[in-house]
Amino acid sequence: MRHLLKSFLFLFLSLGMGNYLSAKVFSVADWNIVPNTERDMSGSMQRMLYDLQKMVERGEIGSKEQIVLRFESGVYDFHPVHSAKKQYYISNHDQVNPKSVAIALEGFHNLVLEGNGAQFVCHGRMLPLSLVRSQNCVLKDFSIDFANPQIAQVEIVESTPEGIVFKVAPWVKCRIADNCFETYGEGWALRQQSGIAFDKKTRHILYNTADLYCPTEGIKEVAPRTYHAPNWKDQRLTIGNIVAMRTWERPNPGIFLYHNVNTTLKNVKVHYAEGMGLLAQICENITMDGFAVCLKGADDPRYFTTQADATHFSGCKGKIVSINGLYEGMMDDAINVHGTYLKVIRRVDDKTLIARYMHGQSWGFDWGFVGDEVQFIRSATMELVGEKNKIASIRPIYQPTAHGERDFQISFSKKLDPAISESQGFGIENLTWSPEVYFAHNTIRNNRARGALFSTPRPTVVEYNFFDHTSGTAILLCGDCNGWYETGACRDVTIRHNHFLNALTSMYQFTNAVISIYPEIPNLKDQVAYFHGGKKHAILIENNLFDTFDNPILYAKSVDGITFRKNIIRQNKEFEPFHWNKKPVLFERVINSQIENLNIIAP
Repeated sequence: MRHLLKSFLFLFLSLGMGNYLSAKVFSVADWNIVPNTERDMSGSMQRMLYDLQKMVERGEIGSKEQIVLRFESGVYDFHPVHSAKKQYYISNHDQVNPKSVAIALEGFHNLVLEGNGAQFVCHGRMLPLSLVRSQNCVLKDFSIDFANPQIAQVEIVESTPEGIVFKVAPWVKCRIADNCFETYGEGWALRQQSGIAFDKKTRHILYNTADLYCPTEGIKEVAPRTYHAPNWKDQRLTIGNIVAMRTWERPNPGIFLYHNVNTTLKNVKVHYAEGMGLLAQICENITMDGFAVCLKGADDPRYFTTQADATHFSGCKGKIVSINGLYEGMMDDAINVHGTYLKVIRRVDDKTLIARYMHGQSWGFDWGFVGDEVQFIRSATMELVGEKNKIASIRPIYQPTAHGERDFQISFSKKLDPAISESQGFGIENLTWSPEVYFAHNTIRNNRARGALFSTPRPTVVEYNFFDHTSGTAILLCGDCNGWYETGACRDVTIRHNHFLNALTSMYQFTNAVISIYPEIPNLKDQVAYFHGGKKHAILIENNLFDTFDNPILYAKSVDGITFRKNIIRQNKEFEPFHWNKKPVLFERVINSQIENLNIIAP
């Protein structure tokens, strides 16, 4: 299998990178970008990228030539003040602009960023790396981190009915402000009111704790860097527990990809970002080999990594490949693949609609293009309405207070179904911008909420992964045209040869079983069709090993065509069972299901 994966990657790179006449190698040291100086490299980075773009414009670098940016191993520091300032609207993030970008790669073709073990350390609030409107680019052999993360790590010293006493990790800058615990850094100050608790020894999310409420009003310092919070009371916490205190803000991912074709990430690590580890939108063909959102080794004093998902793909197409990855300690999923429904706001005529991005963290970026195939869905029952159609024209309608796209006027090649109107609640799904997914040989562990989310109609294969204490559902197939508006129905999913170890140690949204097929359907009783599936074995789950302390293994809602066969369920006593769902398999509105060769091994 690994030989086949290597062959696939070689073919992918060969096709993506093309046949070069030559490669031009540039040492970044020639622009005084050198490691281990503690000097801000942001200004020098901007000058180098400007010089390279001018070389391309003057023809000094040919269109078929590969550009290699070669870094030396070591630490490179980046600060906001001299960084590139960019107007980026990023899916599933806070739409705050401009963004301070450490390494802004825009408009490059055939570029290789060769890190050679470089460590890019950012300060303040920054977007470490962006790759925008580029083709055939490779990012490899470097890591991303922040000197002072916005997540505040503390250790519980006492937990009594009189409140929590905690000691702050040595790297956290903190103070008391307005009788509250406040952390601060270069250009930011935060008062964290939520948190995730970790077992100090195992680094697992603490059993049956989920999202903590951490009020710090009335806090007092009782010893150096040790505080008593009288209003924070939680008897589930004991001496030695580690808590990652956090807000829900997510201004920047670690890596941002937008309007790219054929992007490869090889041996890239993200140790912290105040958002996703990697966010890709409107991109075609992304391969990640050895990509990691991870701690800095077994002795890393930190227990957390990113503020949200490790990797997130919004409105992409082609193929998304994630192999040999490590995803741990993040505050959300290892991978989330979806499109975005636009909500129908007004019907202009028989072929034209006004449609809108609905969620406050998902707007401002391109949604579709002329010729794209679309379909329409009724929000209440999540059923398709009318025929598939194609975009004949699309233009954004800009609002005075926002520069990014939120509303669009879209005309279609065929007449719209008469039922589609603003009064009933309809969404539009862009089928062209939906990808195939191959997610294999990855480890997902000790993270909050869920392991992997997939919402794409194209073939999705999830195999040979280790889901180790994901704390919530390990795999979620979702779909939502009412909240996040994340498309869409899954038509061809294979989940095989995976090992699931003690998922569901806490309750979060959509955590009905280890594998949860949970589209959000407000009016399920009136639904006639089915959301997921549509053929025999549309969702195939086979030859997996479930090591579990509790009962629920598979939950499915509104599915036509699901097969669960040749799976082993091996029960253990690591934790006390607590889940409300006592059934290994629980279905709601499911047809054409097959449950075969279920092997349950008692502890």
